[in-house]
Amino acid sequence: MNLISTKRTTLLWILAIIITLSSVVYQRLTGPTHPISGSVEIDGETVQFKLLRTHDSTDDAKMELHVPSTGITGEMNWRRYLSLDPWSSEALGREGDNLIIAVPKQPAAGKVMYRISLIDSKNKKHFLTDESVIIRFKDPVPVGYLIPHIIFMFAGMLLAARAGFEAIAKGDIAYKLTLWTIILLGLGGIIFGPIVQKYAFGEFWTGWPFGHDLTDTKTAASLILWLLTLWRTHTIGKGRLWVIAAAAVTLLIYLLPHSMMGSELDYTKIK
Repeated sequence: MNLISTKRTTLLWILAIIITLSSVVYQRLTGPTHPISGSVEIDGETVQFKLLRTHDSTDDAKMELHVPSTGITGEMNWRRYLSLDPWSSEALGREGDNLIIAVPKQPAAGKVMYRISLIDSKNKKHFLTDESVIIRFKDPVPVGYLIPHIIFMFAGMLLAARAGFEAIAKGDIAYKLTLWTIILLGLGGIIFGPIVQKYAFGEFWTGWPFGHDLTDTKTAASLILWLLTLWRTHTIGKGRLWVIAAAAVTLLIYLLPHSMMGSELDYTKIK
């Protein structure tokens, strides 16, 4: 490998890493499980908050608000999502300088809508968010399955981007990169993905054609597309546009927020 070729390969890997990391960060920040953060000013104090949108089903989802002034109190209004429950109202507890939020734990895939307000010394309510926050509970997932799932999915996304850049540059290893993309996405999304899903929500697969889970569905769509691409690139030099298209579509698919339209418990169907 000459110097020019080495520089080209290095550049393509750097571009692939940048694209992959950017998409992962974007997906994480825009997903329905990312905490809602912000601040509110009450009685001259600025109160920072971070409200959870996912939590293990083993205990209540507890959050702390640093509010040293005992003249400020708080309240939580909540009810189970997809239920006929009336709204419940609970005063926030206090531990030292912190007000404590505790969303009652739910079974796996159970969701709770909650809205927090702080009450100032004049008994005026200050809501932390304009709308209710929805938190989904899940059962714990063993790290022995979760970590490989994350690693393989990340590596698959990286190889997909790298294959696309290889095809754009008219390189000669697009087929090999396509094959490894399929292997990694298959391990992460088809092998470890369902195992993680089973531990977290009690079902192996809730996407197409059995359900509406967007994460499962986009995993299947991406893998099918790459299998078609592999078929079109079985001879070096052929199917270059397929690789570019597959890489671009994969990027678009994985820009969709993680866990959208995921498993959720319908309390109206539970006796």
